[in-house]
Amino acid sequence: MSLSLQVEDALSYLDQVKLQFGSQPQVYNDFLDIMKEFKSQSIDTPGVISRVSQLFKGHPDLIMGFNTFLPPGYKIEVQTNDLVNVTTPGQIHHITPHGISVQNIPQNNQPVEFNHAINYVNKIKNRFQGQPDIYKAFLEILHTYQKEQRNAKEAGGNYTPALTEQEVYAQVARLFKNQEDLLSEFGQFLPDANSSVVSAGDLSILPSLPFLLSQKKPKLLLLKDQSVTEASKHSVSTESLFFEKVRREQLHSEAYENFLRCLVIFNEEVISRAELVQLVLPFLGKFPELFTWFKNFLGYRESSHIESFPKERATEGIAMEIDYASCKRLGSSYRALPKSYQQPKCTGRTPLCKEVLNDTWVSFPSWSEDSTFVSSKKTQYEEHIYRCEDERFELDVVLETNLATIRVLEAVQKRLSRMSAEEQARFRLDSSLGGSSEVIHRKAIHRIYGDKAPDIIDGLKKNPAVSVPIVLKRLKIKEEEWREAQRGFNKIWREQNEKYYLKSLDHQGINFKQNDTKVLRSKNLLNEIETIYDERQEQASEENAAPPSGPHLTLPYEDSQILEDAAALIIHHVKRQAGIQKEDKYKIKQVVHHFLPDMLFARRGELSDLEPEDEDDEADMDEGGAKKPNGLAGAAQKLLGSDEVYNLFYVNNNWYILLRLHQILCARLLRIYTQAERQIEEDCREREWEQEVLGLRRDKSDSPAVQLRLKEPLDIEVEDYYSAFLEMVRNLLDGNMDATQYEDSLREMFTIHAYIAFTMDKLIQSIVRQLQHIVSDEICVQVTDLYLSESSNGATGGTLSTQASRAGPEAAYQRKAEQLMSDENCFKLTFVKSRGQVQVTVELLDTEEENLDEPVEAERWSDYVGRYLNSDSTSPELREHLAEKPVFLPRNLRQIRKCQRGREQQEKEAKEGGRKSAENAENVKMECMFKLNSYKMVYVFKSEDYMYRRTALLRAHQSHQRVSTRLHRRFQAWVDDWVRSHVMPDMAADCNQWLMGEGREGLLPCTTVRESEILHFMSINKYHVKYGVASKGP
Repeated sequence: MSLSLQVEDALSYLDQVKLQFGSQPQVYNDFLDIMKEFKSQSIDTPGVISRVSQLFKGHPDLIMGFNTFLPPGYKIEVQTNDLVNVTTPGQIHHITPHGISVQNIPQNNQPVEFNHAINYVNKIKNRFQGQPDIYKAFLEILHTYQKEQRNAKEAGGNYTPALTEQEVYAQVARLFKNQEDLLSEFGQFLPDANSSVVSAGDLSILPSLPFLLSQKKPKLLLLKDQSVTEASKHSVSTESLFFEKVRREQLHSEAYENFLRCLVIFNEEVISRAELVQLVLPFLGKFPELFTWFKNFLGYRESSHIESFPKERATEGIAMEIDYASCKRLGSSYRALPKSYQQPKCTGRTPLCKEVLNDTWVSFPSWSEDSTFVSSKKTQYEEHIYRCEDERFELDVVLETNLATIRVLEAVQKRLSRMSAEEQARFRLDSSLGGSSEVIHRKAIHRIYGDKAPDIIDGLKKNPAVSVPIVLKRLKIKEEEWREAQRGFNKIWREQNEKYYLKSLDHQGINFKQNDTKVLRSKNLLNEIETIYDERQEQASEENAAPPSGPHLTLPYEDSQILEDAAALIIHHVKRQAGIQKEDKYKIKQVVHHFLPDMLFARRGELSDLEPEDEDDEADMDEGGAKKPNGLAGAAQKLLGSDEVYNLFYVNNNWYILLRLHQILCARLLRIYTQAERQIEEDCREREWEQEVLGLRRDKSDSPAVQLRLKEPLDIEVEDYYSAFLEMVRNLLDGNMDATQYEDSLREMFTIHAYIAFTMDKLIQSIVRQLQHIVSDEICVQVTDLYLSESSNGATGGTLSTQASRAGPEAAYQRKAEQLMSDENCFKLTFVKSRGQVQVTVELLDTEEENLDEPVEAERWSDYVGRYLNSDSTSPELREHLAEKPVFLPRNLRQIRKCQRGREQQEKEAKEGGRKSAENAENVKMECMFKLNSYKMVYVFKSEDYMYRRTALLRAHQSHQRVSTRLHRRFQAWVDDWVRSHVMPDMAADCNQWLMGEGREGLLPCTTVRESEILHFMSINKYHVKYGVASKGP
């Protein structure tokens, strides 16, 4: 963009964009993002033009108006058929709905602009920022070409350059492969590279390109077109003689023009003093006297630590060659400059400035990958605040610059008024126009007069008596216009600050609503506890240990009074639900006002007056006579007021989700209540301090934010914040309050802590849906009825000290609950009150192996286990049957075969054998254990018994031949069938010959003998092989 761009033009253009896309604020934001990317040089000028043309499609006035901000050589033209033509140096881009086509413009050997060359070099540097080798190779090509051209000039035609223009183009083409735009643009510097005749004027710019590459920041894109004669406008006498000598010494006029262009970009503060010396070295290096005079004129001093590359300008940052790691540190972000560093000159400093301003410490932030610092991205509301501040600052700079120039010219005008006509004619102004700064006043005049500013400045210097009144009048007119525009902008900025101030402070509220909607889903709540359960199971399986028992979640209830506020909000929403029947509403009220408080050891709430108390008896009993939740007076209600007590409740998925949501609601209400109490304390403490120390009594509208008009004063006292919050939630549930107004009001009261209550209506609605399901679903009602029935047996809780005495009833309650909830999860909820604190523990039970299909089977299984464990329950008939025909296992016979062998010897050693057998009988006993949860029987390792049936050995000898023959025939039939399917006759013959050792060459000589034998009543073949001695060779 051009530096002469006027701020009012930019603001006017932005206003046009806002007006055109008032209903589409995203388009305006996208346009600002494009400008930011261009400012950070993420995209180049053609990229900006392309994106803006696509963004403002259908608005040709905006597209054409963007030409004001384009640098020289770029132009946008809008055709009638939605075709946009973008003209760039050397190319025309045709932007259509189907894509972008590029057309090259014939150059006709026109000389290349110096600024274009600079832009092109910077484009290469940015394009290959991640590939420095390509950039260095391009630099080497240009250096080589420069050296060859210099040698050719010095030889005076007797030297043929080794690197021609055609070879330069070929090398660059190989280097920039797949980069057609860079290669085509490079062709503008070598338009006749493929021909035999090359224009020397087109290549005159190439020797200067390498020196431009040393710039750290590509600010050359901001150059304006300037005449080369401007470099010597301010020169007098000695300077004029210097330029005349340089003109005479230069052999070519093109070289002198390039030398003047170097001075122009130095005057525009594009390059530093050291860079200018390096840049003019090719022009003045052969003339030591001129070069020395030039360096003295610049004030350039040779230092002892000159590097091979030029230093970066002080105005653009401290030189990168300084080793900050070895510098003195101040904290983690500041380093002291070395004493050898040469400070830049500053002519406008006063003694006070030298005393208080910092010239030693520089900011040196660390961006290590190991750093734990995470930078937060600005929210959209912060962006609005920052944008207002940026616009305000830019306009203030414009106004203050203009005002400073007015004051300087007014002082000059007063000075002229006291002069005579002759003195006025002789009077001249210097470059600072009578002030202390040359840059400030020049920018102010440039902003108003644009391209005519150099002539105006020249007129002010040469003839101030005539030009000062005219320029001063124009500056004052612009001052009034801009002040009026500032007042209009102040209203807009104030509205935006009031609108976005509190939202910009709320970092968590932006994403909280979206994330909280996912958190409150039933599926997410179930997945949370199931994930914890699975992790425990996996950990136990990896460690080969039993899964640990205990709660998976612990939910605290820190304040029992919050239960009343939560119940009031829930019932308020229930009463206004037309889809819930009257009976269900009454049941929901019983659950909320009676059941949940009893479980949480809190005081019961009062039922609504709409349902008379005489309906309690009817509500306590349904058609089948089952008790309803109101019938808890004999169980949990007795524990009210006691400490170290607990309630036990086995629930299904719906009850679990309800209690989770209810706990979240109570926790959030308590958090808002705590914040309200904290703000009351802070407000009282601040009022007391102001009254005691300052003697002031501050009103609620005297806060700094209200006085700065960052927020409107509230009509609610701090003491009423919590009650006002509850009323706003009711209005939000009833639809009498907009969600945006609700959130803004909460931010005004609770500032950055209000986000936790943004989804309060969604949370209450989810609770009401679960309550409706609990009072109407059959399984949920049965879960409640089971609790009420078991509470009479003492299985649903009591004091913690007597919990062990209720293990049996509680285990029976658990089995019944698991049978009831066999098709879904079963949760064990324990409500514990200890030391005045109430918390709920949640444990997901493992019911996969314990689920049974029928209650009859469960009862039969329990009877079987009982009879198995009690040996006295065996019937006399069974005992008599076992005595006549004992049951044994065949494998146990192996253990007593030794006892049966040598029966006669055992009889002789009866005493010793009897003693040993008695000892063995005592040591070898079968042991087994039972799992209480699954009733599985497990035998103890290395414990065993054996049983033996009389006459079993005799019967085994009698059936041995029959059994062996039958098994052999079965196996032989399988083998024969497999052979028929897979073995050919010749294969069988070869196998037989191999087995007998026949017809096999290369094997040791041997003799094979086959013998038949009877084994286990079957005829088998045995083969014997006898090897001979192998014959040795000669």
